[in-house]
Amino acid sequence: MRTNIRNSMPRKDDAEKNDYYATEPKAVELLLEQEQFSERIWEPCCGEGHISKVLEAHGHIVRSTDLIDRGYGAGGQDFLNTPTVVWNGDIITNPPYKYAKEFVEKALECVTPGHKVAMLLRLTFLEGQSRRDLFRETPPQTVYVSSARLQCAKNGNFEGKSMVAYAWFVWHKGHYGPTNIKWIN
Repeated sequence: MRTNIRNSMPRKDDAEKNDYYATEPKAVELLLEQEQFSERIWEPCCGEGHISKVLEAHGHIVRSTDLIDRGYGAGGQDFLNTPTVVWNGDIITNPPYKYAKEFVEKALECVTPGHKVAMLLRLTFLEGQSRRDLFRETPPQTVYVSSARLQCAKNGNFEGKSMVAYAWFVWHKGHYGPTNIKWIN
């Protein structure tokens, strides 16, 4: 039992240095089956392009940036620490979990009314007092809980099984009603 708990909850010394956990392309496909997005999408944590490539294959024009240059998109772009830009499109990403709340807040500042922000986050993002005000002031329109485990691969290495439950959290800027919970996968 102790081994299973340790494997399901990454320790700080086990975490990837820059919190790089690549998104399984299937996760993006599942999101696109549920939600319609604008033609223009910004992926500010593009890594090696796992999310961007799926979006492009579906006809989206994707602005792919990342703090670290991993050979895809524009590296050296610090989403959180650059002045807020107006983005007339949607933002879809799997942010570093330790900065997930900040990524949501910044993305919601960037997108114009009527556009969406979709973040692949651990299901535990729903809990915690530090996020309570975020959910009260800007509730996601829909949370898509993955019934089967999706993989976010440390350093892009997809070998092994995921022990973490993920969900897509989708904000529609201007939505202030209750959050819908749906199950996918």
